Amino acid sequence: MSDQLAINFENLSYHYGDRQALKQVGFEVYRGQLFSLLGPNGSGKTTLFRLLSTLITPQEGSLRVFGNDVSSAADLVRHDLGVVFQTPGLDGKLTAFENLAVQAVMYGLSKNQTQVRIAEVSEQLGVADRLQNKVDELSGGLRRRVELAKSLLHCPRLLIMDEPTTGLDPSARSDLWNYIRRLQQSTGMTVFLTTHLLEEADQADRIAILNEGELVALNKPEILRSELGGDVITIESQRPEALLKLLSSEADLDARLIDGQIRITGQSDAFLVSDLHRKYKSNIQQISVGKPSLEDVFITRTGHRFWGAS
Repeated sequence: MSDQLAINFENLSYHYGDRQALKQVGFEVYRGQLFSLLGPNGSGKTTLFRLLSTLITPQEGSLRVFGNDVSSAADLVRHDLGVVFQTPGLDGKLTAFENLAVQAVMYGLSKNQTQVRIAEVSEQLGVADRLQNKVDELSGGLRRRVELAKSLLHCPRLLIMDEPTTGLDPSARSDLWNYIRRLQQSTGMTVFLTTHLLEEADQADRIAILNEGELVALNKPEILRSELGGDVITIESQRPEALLKLLSSEADLDARLIDGQIRITGQSDAFLVSDLHRKYKSNIQQISVGKPSLEDVFITRTGHRFWGAS
């Protein structure tokens, strides 16, 4: 199985003074996957990304990329990496072509290799007709695609991206995701990205969910949702604590109070919602039912809402 692994995180812990950012985090990313690391702000995503990009080294545990340890073989790891940081790394006063050409020189590409690779990646990412435009003249979505093209010039085996759609409008975000998915499928390259957007993580082949430095879930998104076993019922009430006691004792339901709302997971009884409304209507302001989401997975694993975690 080791020859199928792109990344192996093993019992990683990391401290900033007294604050523990990662707590024995361990999971694997397989070659050719599009993998999302999902978590709210402060969950440890950035620290894990910095470790993977070799900006910092593990304090405890180990991290290997295609079998190479980031601590003892950092140069080999960097050769395999294409990195897109959350903070833009393009020079706005240069053209898109000039930005790409500078990156090619840094990776030691010859003049001929540079011309070939710029033509290839700009075509793949739909920016071939914008190469002579200054970066400052491009939209946010186009700039992000040029940045992505820049990371691919040296043909990396692993593309890692930290919150790649930050600052993009929904249309540009969807557009970038489509390019990333097509790139991954056409080249077989492994893609690892961090995100705090639930709908983005849901598009990955496999996801890991972090909360307060700990790994709380790992699997395909559809499997994580299916493990909840049915629909999710959400109830709003003026007296949620009192209603929760009634539901737990009289209805024998596994109900939780999350941010003032009562949530009941794992239900597949089509008549349960109407029964609850009929029996407890004096205590119910609103009741709804829906399919489990990744936030429901997060709530089940942590006991609180995704956006309430930071």
